[in-house]
This record gives sequence, structure tokens and C-alpha cells, in this order.
Amino acid sequence: MTRSSATPSPQANEANETNEGTDFAEEVSLPCVLSFNASDPTGAGGITGDALVIASVGAHAIPVVTGAYLRDTRDTVGHAALDDAAILEQARLAAEDVPLQLIKVGFIGSAEAVAAIAAFTSDYSSVPVVAYMPDLSWWDAHEIDIYQDAFRELLLPQTAILVGNNSTLRHWLLPESTTTRHASTTDLARAAAELGVSYVLVTGLALPDGQIGNVLASQQEELCTHAFERIDASFMGAGDLLSAALVGLLATGLDLGEAATEALQYLDQALDHGFHPGMGHALADRLFWAGSDAPDGPEPPTESGTPTIFDIPNPFNETKH
Repeated sequence: MTRSSATPSPQANEANETNEGTDFAEEVSLPCVLSFNASDPTGAGGITGDALVIASVGAHAIPVVTGAYLRDTRDTVGHAALDDAAILEQARLAAEDVPLQLIKVGFIGSAEAVAAIAAFTSDYSSVPVVAYMPDLSWWDAHEIDIYQDAFRELLLPQTAILVGNNSTLRHWLLPESTTTRHASTTDLARAAAELGVSYVLVTGLALPDGQIGNVLASQQEELCTHAFERIDASFMGAGDLLSAALVGLLATGLDLGEAATEALQYLDQALDHGFHPGMGHALADRLFWAGSDAPDGPEPPTESGTPTIFDIPNPFNETKH
């Protein structure tokens, strides 16, 4: 994964110049990405996943929590939304302090939160927005309609790049089309462009050879296409990972085609190194690149013959509860 250096903004330089006596005043700072997303207790996606991915590709995440998923690795059963005023205040305080290169919008949980974030992104109209629309089939159909209608009307007009699975985006953006199943990716991009979106990054396209296709498109053409071998596992959080990688790489200075290509390669590697932490879906390993180079081998046995990593003694503590 290529890591690009970033040039500090004038605002960041001015802030550094006021901190007399600091040793790092003239160091190059990391590009900063503000991410709106929900907390995910499984670690599959959400705001913690965004922070890991954005850091992995060489940027710094400004995480703004919008609520919390209620789920395990098997199913999502609900979402607890955070008050829209609290979401807006988190973002406002951070953005007034830290210069932003890009904004990512993940799952924000309510139409009220969509309106608040749309007001925020309008105030920072010079900062590009990358939006990700996840699969919401776990949610009540009426809630989905309210949420997606608000997103369509308020946030898509301010979105530069929309990321999503082929099925999710087609059901949302081409609901009345009789040719939805056979429409091209540029047809989907045209539907998004009518709402103000410049580009779409569409994933999960079934290809004849059994591979999975992913396409970056504008309303005029497909800009780049990448196909990967299908992995024999069902994953959670892949779309969040891809959109976070894309926004982080764009923040480091890559152009859109390069950023999309590297983000997809990062996703493919993270899925290839995936694991099952629980009894449900697999999770991607966002830190696959940090794995040990030491050769694999069996764990040394303990006296009982059971492999172990750490022998942690029970501390002596007189405190009683």
C-alpha cells in the first residue's frame, strides 16, 4: 500500500506558529478526514473500523459518532441513534480546530441526523464528501424509506462520490426501472448524477467467470474496473472498509482512479486475511500488512500440553467488592 505525504494547510501552519517552544512545529502533519458513522460493537465496520482503515492508508481520522449498531456477527437487530445536536456539535468543534481534507458519511441512523450533517457539509462546501450507503435490510421498511429519502434530498446533492453494493444502490436509485437488473453501471451513475453525485463506486457485480466486479463510473463512462476472485466466506463491514480506504487515500493526494484502485486492492487483501471472531460472519483484517514476518510454527506446549501465549498471574489485591 502506497503512503503519500501531505502538505500542511495554511491553517495548520498558522496554528503551529502560535505554539512557541514546541519541537514539532515545522513537521509535516497527516491529512485529516472527518468520518460520520455509527459505533459497531463487533468491530466489523462503523466508526472504529473507519479510524483503523484511514490510519492504515496514511491519514488521520476525526471520528464523529452518530449512534450505535445493536448487533453481533450473526445479525443486526437495531440501532440506537444519537441526538442530532450532539452529532453536529462533535463535528463543529473538531472542524473549527482541525483543517479537513475530506468528509466521509457512513450510517448516521435517522433523518434528523441526515439533516444536521447536510447543514454541516454545506458550511464546509469546499471539502469533498464521500458517502457510503450500507445494506439496511435489517431495518424496518418504513424507517429505510424515511432515511433514504432524506439522504437523497439533503446529502446526495453535496456528495462527490457515492459508494455502495450494486444491489443496494440499484434498489435505492433505480426503484422504478424495469431494466434494473440489466442496467449498466453508467445507468446507475446517471441516476446518481441527477441527484448531484459526480461519481459512483459500485461493488459486488457478478461476473460470468465467478469473479466479483467493482466499477468506478461517471455518468459518461466507466473510469476503471477491477475484478477479484470470490472468497468463500460471508463478510460484514466490507463496504465501510472500502469507502474509508478511498477517502483516506484521496486525502493523501492520490487522484480518484489511483485511490479507487488502491482502495479495492486493500479491501481484497483485508478480506483474504479475514477471520471469524464469533459464530456468524467473517470480518476483514484491516491490519493485515502489520502481520509478523516470522515463519509460522506450532505454539510451544505448556506442561499440560495445551498451547498458550501468555501466562498472566492473578494479582494480589486486598480490595474487596
